[in-house]
Amino acid sequence: MFSNLSLGALGFSLDHPTAVDLAARHGFGGLDPDLGHLQRLGSPSAVEEFAAGVRERGLQWGIAGLPVDLYAPVTDFVTAVAGLADAVAPLTAAGVTRIGTWLRPMHDDLDYRHNWRLHVSRLQLVADVLAGAGLRLGLEYIGPKTFWSTERFPFLHSLGEARELIADTGARNIGLILDSYHWYTAGEDADDLAGLTDAEIVSVDTNDARDDRTRDEQQDLDRRLPYDTGVIDLDGFAAALRSAGYTGPVKVEPFMKSLAAQPVDDVLDDVSARLGRFVG
Repeated sequence: MFSNLSLGALGFSLDHPTAVDLAARHGFGGLDPDLGHLQRLGSPSAVEEFAAGVRERGLQWGIAGLPVDLYAPVTDFVTAVAGLADAVAPLTAAGVTRIGTWLRPMHDDLDYRHNWRLHVSRLQLVADVLAGAGLRLGLEYIGPKTFWSTERFPFLHSLGEARELIADTGARNIGLILDSYHWYTAGEDADDLAGLTDAEIVSVDTNDARDDRTRDEQQDLDRRLPYDTGVIDLDGFAAALRSAGYTGPVKVEPFMKSLAAQPVDDVLDDVSARLGRFVG
């Protein structure tokens, strides 16, 4: 596995060439691709040239964001899927192989069974298009009880449920986005990760949790940097990933507004060191 930079996940809004420069300067192994930037380059040859420059800096690609809203009204969803192949073509030209989204863990109208069927059918359509573009789709389950309990019908919010949903789609290019924060808030431990393989894991996020809240009090958008509090067993999490033979990106996504108020170089020095400890 390699340390991966996502400036957006740290609260910074900088252009993609600057992100590439910062990732190389601060010793990251890779960075998330900016689909919008790649699209604006205008031609496959321009994208390929940009991607070659990224590789020359010693950087790998992390994970792009899926440009389809799984929860859009049906007509909007169908339109988005119809345009998906063209939308992700720059990712293919750049050599990106990973794209991801998160799974909403509740619904006000659909009960668990009907929501499950909706997810399976929509994910099958999306995954089929992405397979043609050489892309693996990562799905992130959301663990905090303070989030999934806010609507009438809770939906999947654990690793086991996410793996079962993926299996139900029958798509061979769907895997997991694992986040230590969701793993912790879902009440899981290293044993729950046993048996996972590199082929099942698309991307990884690592964070810590506040030490003044119980597990069930943790808020999805109020996390801490890795190793800040020791609430989450990051050593056990990392060891399980190594046992799985995981070779992909690991990034930090703490949702801490205070980071963007600090000098970006100071933040990235700190984050890079923390990720270096995690990936070993």
